[in-house]
Amino acid sequence: MISSKSSLAVLLSKLRVFEAPKLKAEQYTTDSEIAADVLWQAYYLRDIENKTIADLGSGTGILGLGALLLGAKKVFFVENDKDSIEITKENLAFIEKETKAKLSEKAIFLNRDINNFNDKVDTVIQNPPFGTKQEHADKVFLEKAFLLTNVIYSFHKLETMGFVNSISKDNGFEVTHLWKFDFPIKSTYIFHRKRIQRIKVGCWRMEKIK
Repeated sequence: MISSKSSLAVLLSKLRVFEAPKLKAEQYTTDSEIAADVLWQAYYLRDIENKTIADLGSGTGILGLGALLLGAKKVFFVENDKDSIEITKENLAFIEKETKAKLSEKAIFLNRDINNFNDKVDTVIQNPPFGTKQEHADKVFLEKAFLLTNVIYSFHKLETMGFVNSISKDNGFEVTHLWKFDFPIKSTYIFHRKRIQRIKVGCWRMEKIK
């Protein structure tokens, strides 16, 4: 369906993003190049194609939609913000129009808190809040992911590496890969002084120890 990482990045870059992001929920847009990079890695590690995937805290859907484009069997978009779910649905319609692919039947939209989602899946792909506005928000997402799957892709600030590695080990998972990025945060809120601020972020791949 998508033949290269660059074509995936281009398509994801055209998706609609947050127009009135909610600060408390730490709603930031995931960069399309970074999303494509991680999804392409996951595809080659055989964690996407023909797999059932949960995008926890899916926001405007960039990770889950990318997974659908790479052949996921089913994607759960789990998001407690109704406006974000509506944007994701629009983005899905746009992708179907662009690619002529029938993807709607593979997408399940759940407007609910992640704690109220309990379906077992093959892979969790998530970019949770980093916990700067809601302390330990990222911990909640990881703890839920550990219960749902054997394979997790999760974005976190690199400065929290010790915490992520430790909680992974405590829950019977091992870190198999860590990709590091200068994550661009575009000026969104009134307190942002730079047009684009870059923060050190990693995407961890964690797999349950057998």
